[in-house]
Amino acid sequence: MAKKTSQPGRTLLTFFIAVAVLYGLAALGGTAKPKLGLDLEGGTRITLTAISGVSPSKLQQARGIIDQRVNANGVTESEVTTQGSKNIIVEIPGKNSKSLVDSVKRTAQLRFRIVAAVDSGIPVPAPTTSPGASPSTSPTATPSGTVSPAAPTSSSTATPKPRVAPHYADDARNKKKKTTPTATPTPTATATPGATPTAPAQTSKGASVDDPIAWGQDPGDAWKAKFAAFTCPPKGQEAAPVVDNPSEPLLTCNDDGLKFLLSKTMIEGTQLKSASYGIPQASTSWAVDLKFKSSARKTFADATRALYNNGGQFAIVLDGKVISYAGVNQPILDGNAEITGTFSEAEARSLSTSLKYGALPVRFADDPTVEVVGPSLAGSQLSAGIFAGIIGLLIVMVYCLLYYRGLGLVVIASLLIAGMVTYATVLVLAKAAGFTLTLPGIAGLIVAVGITADSFIVYFERIRDEMRTGKSMRVAVEAGWVRARNTCLAADAVSFLAAVVLYIFAIGVVRGFAFALGISTVIDVIVFFFFTKPMVSLLARRRYFSSGSRFSGLSPETLGIDEPGRRQPQLTGGAA
Repeated sequence: MAKKTSQPGRTLLTFFIAVAVLYGLAALGGTAKPKLGLDLEGGTRITLTAISGVSPSKLQQARGIIDQRVNANGVTESEVTTQGSKNIIVEIPGKNSKSLVDSVKRTAQLRFRIVAAVDSGIPVPAPTTSPGASPSTSPTATPSGTVSPAAPTSSSTATPKPRVAPHYADDARNKKKKTTPTATPTPTATATPGATPTAPAQTSKGASVDDPIAWGQDPGDAWKAKFAAFTCPPKGQEAAPVVDNPSEPLLTCNDDGLKFLLSKTMIEGTQLKSASYGIPQASTSWAVDLKFKSSARKTFADATRALYNNGGQFAIVLDGKVISYAGVNQPILDGNAEITGTFSEAEARSLSTSLKYGALPVRFADDPTVEVVGPSLAGSQLSAGIFAGIIGLLIVMVYCLLYYRGLGLVVIASLLIAGMVTYATVLVLAKAAGFTLTLPGIAGLIVAVGITADSFIVYFERIRDEMRTGKSMRVAVEAGWVRARNTCLAADAVSFLAAVVLYIFAIGVVRGFAFALGISTVIDVIVFFFFTKPMVSLLARRRYFSSGSRFSGLSPETLGIDEPGRRQPQLTGGAA
């Protein structure tokens, strides 16, 4: 059977096509410059001052939650630190950080309330509406989903857990899509399967505010009048701050301009154990999973059982604004709920993040100090750092040219290609993952130059060793590759593992250094396998290198096999 021969030309073509695709993705991002960190570009500093419930442990807990909030969607390199006994300082890089600024300024009081009215009237369940569907006849009041128990992961005869599906009030989306009723499992004995919800008797005084379920069905004439007089700004405009008193009903809005009349708080955000998002099994749409602490399970079970029976809805309120509201498909008895609906991935992630990082253990002043700051490093210092990096790169190139001569050109070309791939990767990650380049990150990229050059040196020395035994260059290239690649992979694996460990356990800008080092190490492996090796294989087929010319880097003098009294092996020996 004929031995399979390498095809370096095809490998190089594939590699350059991949690089072109990478630059195409960077071009789609619409930027030719990487995002710079606070130390290089400046940004925004926010000072939060705690006014109640302050203790050193709670302040550190709040700092951790805010840090997770501002850095949850990428490597943005935002810095969150405590100052004194009451202040938290948040520094966000870049000039266009309004969304992050708004996220930090949120006091993040998360609460669950019963919906008494939405949009333009008290929702009365239609006789033909099945439980979990929207009880309002107004199209603008249609919830975007329903709440249900978590779907079973395997077949079982046990009663499945109840699930909740969220309702997002988006006029355009609600007109285009209709919620498909799902099969409702047999509820508990208190719920009548298939029963038609009926509107409760309305009284002028209304039900007691301290009974949110009953009050949600009968809020009374006074609250109906307040709701009728209440207005929301048009969609896209910021509403005025709302005073969110958990023991009182609430008049508020959502981002779509819908107005809500809500009961007193039933469950606080601090009673939520966890929140995550994903695509459930046997489904094609995104969902948000909720897990409540034991202190809220009974309350949530009673609420979902009542809402299932009367066709009502509950709302999730963050800082006085409704971020989601939902009907109930089935009573949820174990505190594990799943919100489903017409979610996009971004919507599911945003809701999950708001739920997960919503509640802070301390209360901060409503007017935090926001100021624009300049870069912490002077321009001359940054220029000096970049200049030092360039000088170091040039020294490596010159050394390789003097020592390896013709083969040094491969080193230079590989380093330039690695630099191009790294730059494009930084641009793509800045757009896709929010990667921000700081001075420690630049240091990580520069350190990786030495790792990349080390791979070339190991490979070239293996080739020279094989040629000293009398093999031709073409044979030595392949034999040296087999021995060198494992050594290089082992070294890169150690470097990558160190970067991963440092990234996991470090904080602040040190994580940026680790991230850049890890990315550069991966790029080194790619360039070494798909550019350096094919290039050397192509050069081995050129007579200038295979014949051991003086400036090829593979001459007998360079290999050290022309010493007096030493037998000189034939460079043309071996199978080509």
